[in-house]
Amino acid sequence: MLIGIDVGGTFTDGVLYHEGSILNTVKKPTVARKLQESIIAVLEELLRGVKEKEISRVVLSTTLVTNLLAAGQEEKTALLLIPGPGLNLRRMNFFPSAYFLKGAIDFRGRITEPLDREEIVEIAGQIKAAGFRTAAVVGKFSCRNSSHERQAAEILQERIPDLRVVKGFQVSGQLNFLRRAVTAYYTAATMDKWKGFATDITSALRKRGLVCPIDILKADGGTMPLEASLSHPCETVFSGPAASVMGAFALTRDNRTSVVVDIGGTTSDLALILQGQPLHASKGAILGGRYSSIRSFAVRSIALGGDSAIRWTGKDIELGPDRLGPAACFGGPAATPTDAVNYLEGGILGSLSSSEEALGKVSRQAGMAVKELAESVVAMVTGRLAAEIKEMFKAWEQEPAYRIWEIINKQKVKADRIVGIGAAAGAFVPALAGRLNCESFVHAYSPVANALGAAVARPTVSLLLHVDTENGTYHLDREGLAGEVSYHFRLEDAKKLALQQLQRIAGLRGIGQYADRYEFFREEQFNIIRGWTTCGKLFDIGIQIAPGVIDEFKGVQA
Repeated sequence: MLIGIDVGGTFTDGVLYHEGSILNTVKKPTVARKLQESIIAVLEELLRGVKEKEISRVVLSTTLVTNLLAAGQEEKTALLLIPGPGLNLRRMNFFPSAYFLKGAIDFRGRITEPLDREEIVEIAGQIKAAGFRTAAVVGKFSCRNSSHERQAAEILQERIPDLRVVKGFQVSGQLNFLRRAVTAYYTAATMDKWKGFATDITSALRKRGLVCPIDILKADGGTMPLEASLSHPCETVFSGPAASVMGAFALTRDNRTSVVVDIGGTTSDLALILQGQPLHASKGAILGGRYSSIRSFAVRSIALGGDSAIRWTGKDIELGPDRLGPAACFGGPAATPTDAVNYLEGGILGSLSSSEEALGKVSRQAGMAVKELAESVVAMVTGRLAAEIKEMFKAWEQEPAYRIWEIINKQKVKADRIVGIGAAAGAFVPALAGRLNCESFVHAYSPVANALGAAVARPTVSLLLHVDTENGTYHLDREGLAGEVSYHFRLEDAKKLALQQLQRIAGLRGIGQYADRYEFFREEQFNIIRGWTTCGKLFDIGIQIAPGVIDEFKGVQA
């Protein structure tokens, strides 16, 4: 049996899945400051009448890191940058707590300027005086040679033994220096609180008698062991929207193009499944308003949900962006879009009289009938969602996978359907699909599809391989592994080596069965020219186990 739990901003959902059937579903309010309690409450209800030893896997999707960054509650962190020559980061005000070190490594991994030990010792004193408990050290080409990052970290910890230091090469092997710096900074800034959360959850599940693997859903729709996430907490950012996409993917399981609309209580998330494949963001997830190296689905969140408060401003009807509580039909304090639908549909969602009373307060202020107000609210919600989807298509058009699809198929991408996710999907998605002139898809399990998506998401792992045939070497971004290659090494040889390493790492993680579901997300080749003669080649290969569903999942019975 499989358990999936999705911690949303409004509700925490859970599913218990076994051999093609969902045996139990749970939906409970999320207590923002007590995420562990929300998860345990859902788990307890899911496990009623079930023996713990029958559970083979638990997967969590949580908003913890997203919430920390959104609320500015990440830990105060020092960022030490080794930029070398080129862009003047001092003028960019990159981070307020940034320190710049002398030293440089070129794109081939060669040290062109050593570090200044005394400079680092001086900065260590400043960091200690400022009270920093965490720091990140990032060099421009550290993914080609990590020696400067290692050396700087050693000096810092010599002077400040209790300082936790994250090194850039540990969190990303991508060449983009700024994105790697962002990733390392926020990894350091969220690591301690994430570790506390993961430790508490693991302890609670073990005390409950669950000894199965515990995984966390990543932003790219794959999963990783909760233990592995301790050193990569930012991989879990946007796991909520990822759960929406994987839930839609699990419920549809075909090659059609779908816009995924997850209508939550506070926000709505939009994503695209392009001919059966979720669309990834080529520039990475955005952390703190900056692009990172974290692979992520191309998603957008908007401040509009089923529980957004309806109010009269004196001139217009306004929706949200705040949520005062649940819909009035469920005992909440104010009218919401959910109440508008409930009223128009004769109380199919909750208390008809409560919806009518709450809507009546606003309608009297606006000088209109309750029915007129309700119809206006539904039109406003679907109209705004339709406008956001059209705007999102413009952003999606910039993604390489999207553009390649249009070139191959010689036509513009058009949505075949809108896939509704979340408890409010059935109320709004049919009308939204009508506005966009496509099909509507709302499954019986759409209200808990996020949790289903988490439960059945496939474990994934990715790696980056860099080969330099002139130097006769290769480097992996994982494990710091390096080796030798011949001068005559070709692109196909590099791809073969990357695949071999992926299979090896997957085997070590116990997910070797999925190593044949790989995809290359980067294939780059550069010639090294000297004196008008090619003297070697550089290859950069990115490969991963593609996100998808586990082998046990064969669909669900409605």
